[in-house]
Amino acid sequence: MGFFGGLNAEAYDRQYSDRELARRILAYFAPYRAQVVLVGLIIALYAGLNALQPVVVAWGVDFLIDTPRRLDVLVGLVVFTLIHGLSNWGINWVRRLLTARIIGSIVQTLRVEAFDASVGHDMSFFDEFRSGRIISRITSDTEEFAQVVQLVTDLIGQVLQVPILFIFLWTISPRLTLLALVLSPVVLVLALSFRKLARRVTRRGFRVLAEVNAAIQEAVTGISVAKNFRQEATIYDEFSAVNVQSYRVNLRRGYTLALVFPVLNALSGLGLAFLVYAGGLSAVAGVISIGDWYLFLNSVDRFWFPMINISAFWSQFQSGLSAAERVFALIDAEPTVHQLAADPVAQLQGDILFERVSFRYTQQEQVLADFSLRIAPGESVAFVGHTGAGKSSIVKLIARFYEFQEGRILIDGRDIRTFDLHDYRRQLGIVSQMPFLFSGTVAENIRYARPDLPDAQLEAIARQIGGGDWLETLPDGLQTDVGERGAHLSMGQRQLIALMRVLVQTPAIFILDEATASIDPFTEAQIQDATDLILKRSTSILIAHRLSTVRAVDRIIVLKEGRIIEEGSHDALMARGGHYAELYDAYFRHQSLEYVEQVGRRRGKRALSPQST
Repeated sequence: MGFFGGLNAEAYDRQYSDRELARRILAYFAPYRAQVVLVGLIIALYAGLNALQPVVVAWGVDFLIDTPRRLDVLVGLVVFTLIHGLSNWGINWVRRLLTARIIGSIVQTLRVEAFDASVGHDMSFFDEFRSGRIISRITSDTEEFAQVVQLVTDLIGQVLQVPILFIFLWTISPRLTLLALVLSPVVLVLALSFRKLARRVTRRGFRVLAEVNAAIQEAVTGISVAKNFRQEATIYDEFSAVNVQSYRVNLRRGYTLALVFPVLNALSGLGLAFLVYAGGLSAVAGVISIGDWYLFLNSVDRFWFPMINISAFWSQFQSGLSAAERVFALIDAEPTVHQLAADPVAQLQGDILFERVSFRYTQQEQVLADFSLRIAPGESVAFVGHTGAGKSSIVKLIARFYEFQEGRILIDGRDIRTFDLHDYRRQLGIVSQMPFLFSGTVAENIRYARPDLPDAQLEAIARQIGGGDWLETLPDGLQTDVGERGAHLSMGQRQLIALMRVLVQTPAIFILDEATASIDPFTEAQIQDATDLILKRSTSILIAHRLSTVRAVDRIIVLKEGRIIEEGSHDALMARGGHYAELYDAYFRHQSLEYVEQVGRRRGKRALSPQST
């Protein structure tokens, strides 16, 4: 990895012109026109007061020179300076308060749009791009954008002073004013020359910050694995490496941007020295008064300062544009799943038809080719096959997490690409191989798709599974806190809660990717009870890793390299002695005796239960 290795742009990144960015940013200010106008008036008042201060002081100096020992004039200057300072403070406070509200609202909108765009992307987006980098754009980049907008409002007040001060300078001495203007083009050219360099180094700074965020997230998320394998030093070294890279990139950024202000200050110092000399000669010759000379020198410094600030902070302004560019790129990223329409979806029957579907993740990774399959309404099927056979890809296509390249997928005779995805996915119940639980209670996780489900109904459904014995294994029953990602529960308990979450949803189509982790026989029986309840109510597609699941379905589909090579019941496929029989010997046979014992225990328990007598 080179000096900037790993800092390449994401595939969805794009470069916007300054005009495009300005137009896009201004659109976010449109809802706050009235507040922006008010802030502009306050800034103009602030600029006018600042421009007036040296004029009044110069007038007082001239008056005191002409009529010395006027204590009232001196006291008036002191009072004016005090009132001026307090007024400036008050006006600046109001301006900053209003600006903070506007910027806060805009950043909130920007983050909502960026977050909405992120969660709206299909799963392939999150497979390809690290979540830590996405988070960095939504948080760090929007914050950087807010800081730069605040900086711009500060500069506007200084810029507004320029025309006012130019008029004053011209009335004092047109010759000196023209001399002061000589340096202005030099300052502007210097600022523009730094523009591209500033944008480039700030882009790299944001990318390396995203790398740091991604490294932290990955380390914290995988800390239990690291501790299990005693690899804390490894993740520390990995973080340290990316942190050092961040230090180097930002150091180079700092060196680059630090050149601007000293160079401009040097030009300003040379220019001011020249004007002191030229103005001093004019004052000695009586062309201008001492007060006017003071006013000119004081005002010309204020006249140059906004231009110097604009040039010096141009790099920071480019930093804000780079941040906005990265956020807009995330918002504008094109999804790979394209719907032909967004038609409403009524209650589905669950008739699924694949018509000569071809699917590949990349040009070199063909998964399905000319694949056809029909699953009847209410039917339950199990996909089995070696890793890479295409089992997970089929269910991901049904869920519209990925886009297929050829053929059609029909649900109840309608092209899946014409559905409103929100309506459609609401009728899907999906349990992944590694079930994810949100922080909160067991009940809150089960209610995830049905937050209005009453407690009594929730408990009644929970007790349909094994007579509710699984609730006794939870310290506080349905009110047990699951911890972050379900850390307080066993893998089997997480799977059971994930199944319960689907059970209360009553989906038209149920998709289960069974976990490969072994669990105790008691939890296995509970999970099978929950699965059986769902199978009775839905068209079900299962990626099976357990013998109990394979035996429970209506049809087993055996896949190899994206093709169906066998299908039928467990007994029929075993009698055929083909690929399924080989898989059974390799994966399922060791579960057979355990499965028979579980069935016997469950039957015995039910025979002794009060309901059966």
